[in-house]
Amino acid sequence: MARETGLYRRPNSRFWWIDTILPNGKRLRGSSRTEDRQEAEAYLAKLRHEAFQETFLGIKPKRSWQEAVVRYLAVKANLRSFKDVQRILRKLDPYLGPLMLNQINGDVIWSVVQGELKKGNMPATVNRYLATIRALLRMARDEWQWIDTFPKIRLLGGEVERDRWLTKVEADRLISVSAPHLAALIRFALATGCRASEIKNLEWNRVDLLRKTAWLNHTKNGTPRGVPLNRDAVTVLQEQQGMHSRYCFTYRGKPIGWELTNDAWHTALSKADIQDFRFHDLRHTWASWHRQAGTSCDELKDLGGWKSRVMVDRYAKFATDNLAIAAARIESREDNVVSFLHLPHIERKTA
Repeated sequence: MARETGLYRRPNSRFWWIDTILPNGKRLRGSSRTEDRQEAEAYLAKLRHEAFQETFLGIKPKRSWQEAVVRYLAVKANLRSFKDVQRILRKLDPYLGPLMLNQINGDVIWSVVQGELKKGNMPATVNRYLATIRALLRMARDEWQWIDTFPKIRLLGGEVERDRWLTKVEADRLISVSAPHLAALIRFALATGCRASEIKNLEWNRVDLLRKTAWLNHTKNGTPRGVPLNRDAVTVLQEQQGMHSRYCFTYRGKPIGWELTNDAWHTALSKADIQDFRFHDLRHTWASWHRQAGTSCDELKDLGGWKSRVMVDRYAKFATDNLAIAAARIESREDNVVSFLHLPHIERKTA
């Protein structure tokens, strides 16, 4: 009789269990997670009502932020930046954890912004949080069809773009004071623009020194790409040959499994008298040098493996060759400026 109502007891469980066919035709089996029969009946009635609304009225069932987080993490599990995604979602939980997706409105987003700014976070940090919320809600709307709309989320202005790079002299000084294994990593980064993870995971079976090409399979955006190796990069790799059968860059005969900005990195920076510099800034240095040498933004985009021009345009300021002719037009030796003082003076007629 209990099975006919959709609720029943199990001998080895203190909870009421559900076994029923919902109005949408789906069979539901599982625990109600309550020992009280009335609560279990109310929960079952709620599930039936939501299934009826979805099937016959086209009303989507309400989904929670936490449900969305679980699915979002499953989708992003293969990203190189997965731990960063997890960290950001944990930071957002106090604001959004108790809410259903349809409860997330402009006021909620405002509370996230104000709460994080009051903690002393910079606009760049808050923008990472806002971008994650926007990406998750867009996926819930467009791919999962859990919601029909979500609030417009604008990123904060005033984000300061990091513009830290080394001159050739500074780079040479840093390399000269670095431990041999670190110097090789720095030289390769400056020659190719590869990220730290891409360099650490580079394997010999993905390098062709004769064709001067390397193929990366551990990239930030998950898309494998080829990297042309210039003479400096080839020299570095030739020096590493024979040190390990699988990995190109090692430390004491073992693959590098730790972060590159460790004690050896900070010691080298101190000896070279270089402040506020991260290993990733070597990539910025590489890109800046390329633009100063005349490499176009489109060429740089392909060399660096960027998917769009947005990240590359930040380096446009380093290339001024295309403006050199324009700048020369008013040099002191040129006579191109019209002197308005020599034009006939036209007096204003008074009425």
